[in-house]
Amino acid sequence: MLAPEINELITSTGPGTPCGEVMRRYWQPAALSDELNGPRPVRPVTLLGERLVLFRDETGTPGLMHRHCPHRGADLCYGRLEDGGLRCPFHGWLFDTSGKCVEMPGEPEGSTTHERIGNEAYPCVERNGIVFAYMGPGEPPALPDYDCFAAPESHAFAFKGLIECNWLQALEVGIDPVHASFLHRFLQDEDTADAYGKQFRDTSGNTDIPVTQILREYPRPDINVEQTGYGLRITSLRELPGDAMHVRVTNEIFPNAIVIPMSNDMTLTQWHVPVDDVTCYWYAIFAAFHQPVDHQKMREQRLKLYELPDYVPRKNKSNDYGYDPREQQSETYTGMGLDINVHDQWAVESPGPLQDRSREHLVTSDKAIIANRRMLRSAIEAAGNGSAQPANGTDRPIAIDTLVGQEGWQQAWQDNDRARRQGSPWAGERKAAPS
Repeated sequence: MLAPEINELITSTGPGTPCGEVMRRYWQPAALSDELNGPRPVRPVTLLGERLVLFRDETGTPGLMHRHCPHRGADLCYGRLEDGGLRCPFHGWLFDTSGKCVEMPGEPEGSTTHERIGNEAYPCVERNGIVFAYMGPGEPPALPDYDCFAAPESHAFAFKGLIECNWLQALEVGIDPVHASFLHRFLQDEDTADAYGKQFRDTSGNTDIPVTQILREYPRPDINVEQTGYGLRITSLRELPGDAMHVRVTNEIFPNAIVIPMSNDMTLTQWHVPVDDVTCYWYAIFAAFHQPVDHQKMREQRLKLYELPDYVPRKNKSNDYGYDPREQQSETYTGMGLDINVHDQWAVESPGPLQDRSREHLVTSDKAIIANRRMLRSAIEAAGNGSAQPANGTDRPIAIDTLVGQEGWQQAWQDNDRARRQGSPWAGERKAAPS
């Protein structure tokens, strides 16, 4: 059970909130690069409760600044893209990507007023299909050297989806190893040849036992949680008959991202980004070690499930997430289809937009959730003292789903990760973060 005031402390991220101050010290996804495609690359963005406008200037450089002109408050989403920036149609004030006002054409000739007035703006970087923003104090840190950023564009794919609940609810399903054995239980195992781009459809490098079967038949993993420089490493162990051990290593990248294995050749890094305190987006970068990503196929897969321009899931609470009681009897544990994102959506939205945690009862298998909340409260306290720092970019989260022997599994999963990186055009050898 969590006291209401603590629940508010770790979930509210708007301007001036303690948790919001922590979140602003890390790069946050602001939009997909695809959202700036087309003849007029300007779009509204609400991020951490702030109303912003995102645009590209004529050189292709992204800029993110407050949505309302600092003159009389007009909406800059209707601005004119010209002369190296975004111009307010109300009085012609022109702002560059840094928020600097470079022109006030209605002021007297020779006026320098524009040099003293600007629009608050946030630094942006663009990597593998996502525009990231830094909204915190001081100089932004470098992007950490994680697989999702190291992969070339040919081996990465980005997408996002809307979730109608608080960001922490969405994050916590991703650091809960037990839920996969139930929420994502498939009562029939699919042909793994149709596995591309889908989680829990690969064979962990084993041609005999699908991951779906392992999760279904071994629902009580031994969970180990270790704190690292980037956040948490979560190792789930399932002992199989004989000497086999199923090892699944997932990660929480503090404060609001996860890294999980999609297959033996692909990992997923996913951020849970607050729009406000009752809505968030998940942003994801899929990174493949060997074969270039089939961008068209992965995009087509997801556009069948999400509706543009706001990336709203087609199955949602308005249509009961596609729930079919007959399917629940014979095909899936939820009766909500084969897309695990729909399962997660139901699980995190059904407690309400902001869960009342005074009624929850955490148990042994929730150890990663407990550890993360402690880290979050510690970071909030540190930020209040002005000492919070971004995650350590020298520690690298490794995500893998693999079968090894029960004896020496601690080294074996790292050996298997090293083996799958051999021959990769970009990955190279990565060492697990020290615990």
